[in-house]
Amino acid sequence: MIINIKKLSFVALTTLLFAGCTKQSKDSGPFPLSDVKPVIPVTVTNATAFRPEPTVTTSIGGGGVIQIILSIPSGSGRTIKEITKVSASTTATQIYSGTSGFYNTAPIAGSGNTVTFNTSLTEYFIKKPPSPSNPPAVPDKELANRFFFLITLDDNSTIIAESVRVLATA
Repeated sequence: MIINIKKLSFVALTTLLFAGCTKQSKDSGPFPLSDVKPVIPVTVTNATAFRPEPTVTTSIGGGGVIQIILSIPSGSGRTIKEITKVSASTTATQIYSGTSGFYNTAPIAGSGNTVTFNTSLTEYFIKKPPSPSNPPAVPDKELANRFFFLITLDDNSTIIAESVRVLATA
């Protein structure tokens, strides 16, 4: 009798567990569970690696210049008006939420199908001071924060580009 009660309880619990699960749609808010890409893809043309996001490099000994060149396909029928917002963070929350405290204070004008974002390690560490969670740059290590971009196109539609990592080199 006790064995039958245990089996019946197990079957009932399993049934409830599966009945409570639902498939999430691709439009489940700003952070979908699937890897949804924008209609117009954004490419980092000067990426040197994909870790899995595009990665650019900066030379600590060479002045720490960070340059990220973003591009959309010429056949898209659109051009890049500007980079409207830049966020440097470990997550995309800020770029999606539209809160204050962005990395840049002014839009960066685009030119046709490309736009270039320039900064430096010096500026990065002024805006994102070194801390245990954001250690100083050392060769062969990525910066703790990734760059996120909100791009506005010529028709005022927006695209949030994939995050970009920065790898420091000697």
